Amino acid sequence: MTHLGPKLLDRLNFFMDNKRVVCASGADRSRDHAHAEQCMSLWRQPRQGTGVEDQGNLEDMARKLSKNIAKARALVEKRPYAINEAIPLLQKAKYAKFDETVDLTLRLGVDTRHADQMVRGTVVLPHGLGGKSKVVAVIASGDKVREAEAAGAEFVGGEDLVEKIQKENWTAFDALIATPDMMRSVGRLGKVLGPRGLMPNPKTGTVTTDVAGAIKEIKAGKVEFRADKTALVHVPVGKLSFTPDKLEANAMTVVSAVVKAKPSAAKGKYIKRIVLSSTMGPGIELQAETADIATKA
Repeated sequence: MTHLGPKLLDRLNFFMDNKRVVCASGADRSRDHAHAEQCMSLWRQPRQGTGVEDQGNLEDMARKLSKNIAKARALVEKRPYAINEAIPLLQKAKYAKFDETVDLTLRLGVDTRHADQMVRGTVVLPHGLGGKSKVVAVIASGDKVREAEAAGAEFVGGEDLVEKIQKENWTAFDALIATPDMMRSVGRLGKVLGPRGLMPNPKTGTVTTDVAGAIKEIKAGKVEFRADKTALVHVPVGKLSFTPDKLEANAMTVVSAVVKAKPSAAKGKYIKRIVLSSTMGPGIELQAETADIATKA
């Protein structure tokens, strides 16, 4: 039995450098990032065997990946880039063997400790997110159950679905939609759904009577954005395999939506910094003019 030493852990820590968990539709984590985190947790576990061979293999792997990330970072100059420069550069820096998610991170000039400065909203990406379609659950009653089934929701129910979530902590879905008449029952699920970002909310369009429309938007690539405690907004904008023009259109749509969601109580400069990155790639700072261009488009 052998444990990873502090030196090796330091070498592996680059995996989490500048990596952030991104929520789409307020719920799902980008699957490739979750995979990277899973690999890290496995590598940190004790290994059985002679110990020396395992340690050597891990060191070789860490050394190889360290070289890859160093090469990727070397391609990026220490200056802000125009978005039409940043996207091809991010694609050029790719070294991972899977199709990485491209993320947009915005630092805002708000204090999220105050309710009147909270930034939250949703936006439908013109070219979607790529990858697998989101799994949607709907809690409704009467005709809305049949409407949800016809619209393509994977899980549909009423009190039975509420009971399943409450008793089994069941969350095998990426987004949950509820009709207003069911919110009294859904309210009991806060402890299960809240920490996972799955609680239906009128502000994000997941508490609605237009069940079919909400399902269609989520399936088409609707994402939720929300400023965290450090005033950062993290939003996925597609896959690295997308064409540059599709990634640019998605990214600019997100920037425009965040600008429009500016709270009236916010003072001073609203968008302080924008960074484009991929799951395993470097972060590339975008020019300050990006927000102005997005709002005028």
